[in-house]
Order: sequence, then C-alpha cells, then structure tokens
Amino acid sequence: MRAPATRSAVIVRRLLVGVAAVMVAVAAARPGAQSKTPFATPMPDTPQPASGSPAVPGSRAQGWAAQGRSEVLARHGMVATSDPLASQAGLAILRQGGNAVDAAVAAAAVLDVTSQNDTGIGGDLFAIIWSAKDKKLYAINAAGRAPAGWTPEFFKNTLKVTQMPGNGVNAATVPGAVAGYDALLTRFGSLTFKETLEPAARIAEQGWGLAERRHDDLRSAVNGLRADADSRQLFLENGEAPALYSIIRNPNLAKALRLIQAQGKDAFYKGDIAAAIVKKVQGDGGVMTLDDLAKYQPEWVDTVSTSYHGYDVHQLPPPGQGIAALEMLNILETCAPTLGVNLTTLGPADPMKWHLLVEAKKLAYADLLAKNGDPKFSTIPVAQLISKQYAATRCDKIDPNRAGPVGVVGGTDGGTIYMAAADRWGNMVSLVHSVFSVYGSRASVGPYGFVLHNRGSAFSLQPGHPNVVAPGKQPFHSIMAGFVMKDGAPLMAFGNMGGSVQPESHVQHLVNMIDHGMNVQMTTDAARFTHNQNTNVLSLETNLFALVGKALEAKGHTVRSVDGGAVGGYQGILFTRDPRLPAPTFDRRSVTDDLPVNGVYRAGSDHRKDGQAAGW
Repeated sequence: MRAPATRSAVIVRRLLVGVAAVMVAVAAARPGAQSKTPFATPMPDTPQPASGSPAVPGSRAQGWAAQGRSEVLARHGMVATSDPLASQAGLAILRQGGNAVDAAVAAAAVLDVTSQNDTGIGGDLFAIIWSAKDKKLYAINAAGRAPAGWTPEFFKNTLKVTQMPGNGVNAATVPGAVAGYDALLTRFGSLTFKETLEPAARIAEQGWGLAERRHDDLRSAVNGLRADADSRQLFLENGEAPALYSIIRNPNLAKALRLIQAQGKDAFYKGDIAAAIVKKVQGDGGVMTLDDLAKYQPEWVDTVSTSYHGYDVHQLPPPGQGIAALEMLNILETCAPTLGVNLTTLGPADPMKWHLLVEAKKLAYADLLAKNGDPKFSTIPVAQLISKQYAATRCDKIDPNRAGPVGVVGGTDGGTIYMAAADRWGNMVSLVHSVFSVYGSRASVGPYGFVLHNRGSAFSLQPGHPNVVAPGKQPFHSIMAGFVMKDGAPLMAFGNMGGSVQPESHVQHLVNMIDHGMNVQMTTDAARFTHNQNTNVLSLETNLFALVGKALEAKGHTVRSVDGGAVGGYQGILFTRDPRLPAPTFDRRSVTDDLPVNGVYRAGSDHRKDGQAAGW
C-alpha cells in the first residue's frame, strides 16, 4: 500500500503538472510544432506549400516500382485529358450514349474553361479520328489563317518590328478551334453543341478550383496579363494571381458558350463574338476583320505516316511538325543497325540510347525548321523527308561517340492540351488544342471571357522562307496528334503537349513502348529528355540526369538537370482486341445498345499535369 503523499509533495506535483502544461502550450505555439500550412493551405509567403517537402515517394507493390499509377482499363469507353473535370465530362457523354467524337468535344470544351493557360476557344485544333464504321483514319486541320492585312510590310513598316510579335493582338491569327469542333460533330458526332458544350458552360458559370499546375502557370504570366485590361480583369485579382485552390468563375465565357450552343459556329465567326473579336483586335492596332473570320473553314486532310518496327505511325501533315517525329523514327530504325546498335538491347538506362535519340532529333528538327510551312503556299518535300531512303542519307552524320552540331536553329514554346477518347463502338480520337504560349497572346476578348492565341508569332519575316507571313496563310504549327496502327487495325491514340518538345517526345514514347516493352502508363512515368535546337543544350529530368548525365557530357553534350515542366505532358489510349469476341455490328449512333467493344482499352495520363484517364 502506497504511503499518503505529504503536503509538500502534493504542492511539488501540482507545480510540475502546471509547468508541463505551460511547456505543452508553449511548444504548440512555437513555429514547427505543426506545419504553418496544414493540409497544404497556401499562405502569402508559401503560395504552393507542398512544393518544398523533403518527403520521398512510396513504393508500388507490383509492376515497375517507379510507376506512379496503374494503367486504367475499360471496355465501354475511355477519355484521357490533363484535367479530371474534362475527363469526367467526356466520360459522362459516353455514358449518355455519345460517341468518342462527342466526348472529345465535350472534354476539350471543359479544358477551354479551366485551362486557358494552355487552350481555349480563341485557339487552334488538330485531330486524327479512327472511324470504326468506315474502318479508316481521318484527320482535320482546324488551324487559323493570317488576316488579309498581314503582309511582311505591315509588320516591318507599320508595326516597325523585325520579327513577329510574341504577344498582343498582332500575334493572333483567326482562331480555328470552334470551327474544328463543328466539323468534327457534323461529320462524326451523334450529338450537337447543345449537349457537348453544356458541361463546359455549367462549369464556367458555377466555378472550379484552381489546381497546382495552372496556378503556377498563372503566376508566371501575371506581368503579361496585367498589360491587357481585359486579361487583367478576367484572370487576376487586384492585379495578382488568385490563391491556389481558389474558386474561379468565368460568366463571360459561359455567355460565349451559350451563344454557340444556340447559334452554332456562326456565333463565333459571324455573330456577336466575331464582332467582339474584331473590336478587340482593331482597338489594339490589329487588322483582323469580320471578313477574315467569316471566311474561315477547317480542312480535312490525309495523315502522313511511316512504319517503325512493324507499327504504322500516323501524324498530321504540315504546317504541323509531325513530320519531324516520323523522320526521327526512320533515322533510328535505319541508322541504328548501320551503327551497330540495337535500342532494345541497349535498354532505357544506356547512355548510347539517349545519345542516338538526341542526334536523330537534331537532324530531323534541322529539316523541319528549314522546310516546314503551309503547303498551300510552299512546296514542302514531305514524301522525301519521311522516307526510309532519305533517313539512310542521315546515318553518316551521326557520330556514336561524339555530340554533333544542331544545323538549323529554331524552336518554339507552347501551352497546349493533348487528349484522347475512345468509345464502345471502337471509334478513337487523338486531339490537340492550343493557344500556343502560356495564356497565348495575353490579349483577351473581355465580353466573352477568352484569351486569343499567339500562333502568328511562329511566322517568319525572312523573305523566301517557306514560313514567311502572308495573307490567308497558316503559320508553322507545333501542335501534333499521334496515332498508331498495326496490320490495318487501330492500336493507339497518343500525344504529348509542350511546344517544340512534341516530336522528340512522341518518339521517346514509341521507343519506350515498342523497343523497351513499357505499358501505356509506364512510358509517361519514365524520365524524358528535351533538346534545345537554338542553344544545343540537352535537358534531362533529374533522375535521368543522375543516371546518364555524366556519360553524355563525356560525349560532348552540354547537359543540364530539369524538372518535369520542361518535357510537356502525355496522354494515351491503347486498344487490345480480344480475338475470342466478334466485332460489334450495331450502328455507331445507337444510344440503346450497351454492348462494349470487342476488347479492352488501356490508358495512361501524365503525372506532370493535373489530369487523369477515366473509363467505364
């Protein structure tokens, strides 16, 4: 039995308890007792609070340990975009009976609302479509054309510039995206603007949360957006970027979408929106007219393609830069054996693999920058550039032991979305949509809530250049959508947004999947490179730099370590057919037949962006 406590012992105990309570209170009040930003709540001095954490990633229990997430598998349909709201909007359309084209338009329109750092109805669009009914690939070029007043003399003599403006209204050609949506729905859709634009209009009215990557882009563009009164009002609060996780609304853009729902594309090209565009452009010293807008029509074109180790890779033709990816693939397939190299044997950790890819990239981009342009204005030697015979003439320009020069310099930045969609009938869509630079021209059509792209900045003022500016001409376009076929059947819709990184990224993904056996998600979780054709600097993501940086420096490359913001963002949907199942025979426009496609879709989405692949 314990002895009774003396009075002095009780006093001492109470004092100790009191001191302990004070110490706990002091510790709780001290900085560091808990995070200053619990639940990653942003503060003025830490606008993106989770970015500096020293935590390390956890480990997967299966598959490649470094893979961030599993492939998404579904049979009835799939949408992969850089924004979950867009993916879910496309998925909802598929569930309601819409097809892949309907879903693609709905998802892209949501991105026009939530992601004007990358895209918008003031931008351009390209797409490749596999029609299950026709068993054929189609492609659309919905890139805008230069206003009638855009001559070299206008820029040199009137604007007094020696190169194309990078921002402002005189960087914007006619926006082509809305006409592209209309053409897609008219030819292949089962729904109309009324249904497909509804999710986007509703989000613009009700608001959405400002996610990390878009918040970062907005912060980087504040100075440019401040300079335009409409952009300042649309995108900033008191001249600054809204806080991370803020609710953003755009009722003016909702009004534009409602007009397009009611009046179709004419609302944009001939109606009130067209009038607002012209007022904005001409009010800021531009020359775009109502006639420039009214005349615009997108164009159905044929894809261009090459084979790579038994797979047929399709791209959009010029003025897009897809031909550079095809030339790169041809150089790798043709020249690797000549150099005594097998990419599969080398594997993804061998410095020689990366050296060959970079050297092939330099050669392909030199041809692209020297020869690409609008084929309606210049003769672009596409057939030559994407031939195996031409690739064979490039082999002796690659030294397996030493980095070579860049040849022709050039290259462009980009703020782009790439997305893919597929449905239960087997239709697949590969779509890329862009305002070019982050927030495009930074000049906005205020009454209707959207920024104009700055694709015109890609024109040249050099006389005789295939990309020299001219009335009605399309500029060199960095955006590109990829598609892979095998033995005449559709295999994969894929792409990688990010300006000039796109051809080199397309090739890295195909090498990953075809030569290294990676799955559709693993390819994007693997580290990538990007090479600058202007500076000849090779940028490697941090872990890749640690793996092969020194070895590539020893070969003469100027190498630097970068984060994932340098290499863009990928989405991909691959179809794996089940030979035990018969092909469905019902009509693509059916809204009642719930039978899924005769196989499974497998999809991946880039962790470097904000998006997801979603299926049902």
